[in-house]
Amino acid sequence: MTATPVTTFTWKIAQLERETSDGFVFTAHYTVDANDGTYSASAYGSIGFERPENLIPYSELTENEVVGWVQDALGEEKVTDLEDGLQTQIDQQRNPTQASGVPW
Repeated sequence: MTATPVTTFTWKIAQLERETSDGFVFTAHYTVDANDGTYSASAYGSIGFERPENLIPYSELTENEVVGWVQDALGEEKVTDLEDGLQTQIDQQRNPTQASGVPW
């Protein structure tokens, strides 16, 4: 019996929108890539942020930090739903339940 491959989820920031006056990031555009070594699926989204009391200088932001903001803003349930949806796409690629074509 072959073990089911483990899917890795990679969150990345595709783009940030910010105020030029003080560097406040008000929108993050993100991607989530799922890959099990053979099959892959991905999602893209964007989310807005409220202005915090203490701004981190734009030049000091890291991708990991902003990914954390995105995941916090989405909430644990939405993050799980998003990753579960990508896993379903990979599972469907691995074991298709539908097909198209003609028999001739």
